[in-house]
Amino acid sequence: MGSTERDLAADIARIVRAAADEVSDGRSSELIQRVTGHLGVPLPEVVVVTRAWPMWEHANIQRGVDAYLAEHGTLVDWFGIAGGQRSHEDLIGMLVTARMRGLFELGSVDFTTTAVGPHEATEAVQLGLVGTSAPGGEPVLLAIRGANPQWGQEQCRLEVLATSRVTATEVRDRVERLMAEHDLLRGQVLAFGTSEHRGNELLTFLPRPTLTGEEVVLPDGVLAAIERHTVGIARHGERLLAAGQHLKRGLLLHGPPGTGKTHTVRYLMGRLPGTTVIILTGTAMRFVAKAAELARRLQPSVVVLEDVDLIAQDRSHGPQVQPLLFSLLDAMDGVGGDADVTFLLTTNRAGELEKALADRPGRVDLAVEIPLPDAPGREALLRLYARGLTLTADLAPVVEATAGMTASFAKELLRRASLLALGERPDEDVVVGDAELAAALAEMQDARSALTRSLLGSSAAQ
Repeated sequence: MGSTERDLAADIARIVRAAADEVSDGRSSELIQRVTGHLGVPLPEVVVVTRAWPMWEHANIQRGVDAYLAEHGTLVDWFGIAGGQRSHEDLIGMLVTARMRGLFELGSVDFTTTAVGPHEATEAVQLGLVGTSAPGGEPVLLAIRGANPQWGQEQCRLEVLATSRVTATEVRDRVERLMAEHDLLRGQVLAFGTSEHRGNELLTFLPRPTLTGEEVVLPDGVLAAIERHTVGIARHGERLLAAGQHLKRGLLLHGPPGTGKTHTVRYLMGRLPGTTVIILTGTAMRFVAKAAELARRLQPSVVVLEDVDLIAQDRSHGPQVQPLLFSLLDAMDGVGGDADVTFLLTTNRAGELEKALADRPGRVDLAVEIPLPDAPGREALLRLYARGLTLTADLAPVVEATAGMTASFAKELLRRASLLALGERPDEDVVVGDAELAAALAEMQDARSALTRSLLGSSAAQ
């Protein structure tokens, strides 16, 4: 290529770059003008104050911002930022890059959908800014940035842009107070879990169970003692505090598998309709510190830890240290005695629990055994699970033959008997008589069903 051709190529390249710069500068200046025009200062003088929350607080941030706008008005409508690599840049970084390189420009607001209940969801801003004023009248911009765990953004953020740190902090604090006043998590049934991205914690809304006392089959006096320690303290909390008594309590339900511990917990959830319930099971136990923090904030509350023996085995059984055990003990100790928080634990192996957890007052102060049902209990369970079908069978022989039966065993027994009845009379109402119930029991007592009985927690008629 000759010198003339090289000069021509260089001139063309300069023209293209200049044209691109002119276009990008025009677009980016529109974004910068939207920010600096409202705040009244150049971009280098803009102060940003940020507050980050776990991803499950996204709807609460939106609600707090909406409440703030209702108080102070919207002076600049919501707007967004367009351009690549937004997931890797913070807000001020995008604005500076837009000003200097034109890589970001004024765009539409990004929205997402987030849960606000077991069957409800709401639209929330994923990335957007809105102009309003501080309580003193100074111009400010509020920005919401949702979590993006697949790109490493594990928290959602509120960012306040203002001309001074004092103003930005004042506005941020007011939004936080409004979030607390309109907290969507309060009074909900929540369960911790793990997302698919880097093990990020999730918070799931669950429907609140509605069980009656007749659906909980326990020995006389057991359910009353449990309710007195949970519902009773919640009902008389103010008077107990006035009398110098603490509200925080720990309740341990223990007994063989399948006897109804989880069923009893579900019943208690329904008996505490205004109480926040936070459930931890399996691998979610590692979030116990976060659960305790939420429980303090959302009290009255209950923290449910199912099968707690999985993390709290007695250390005398071996040298293995259980980090989750210490997290649990720290979490229980960290909740003040005047907090209306219940730690509700279940276990199949009370004898293996760490003594510091099971015996020390202030951690667990009531341990209640949920035993295998006696004969009247077995009959009550059979009648309970027979609701919805016609039961004509004589229950006395079945009750006698099922010593060691669990609630889970009784439930499966009635289902199998119902299937046998449907197999014989598929077009009729489900009627379970002596033949169907006896056949179902014989099938479940067969030696080949030993594993099934074990999985149901039952030793019935071995």
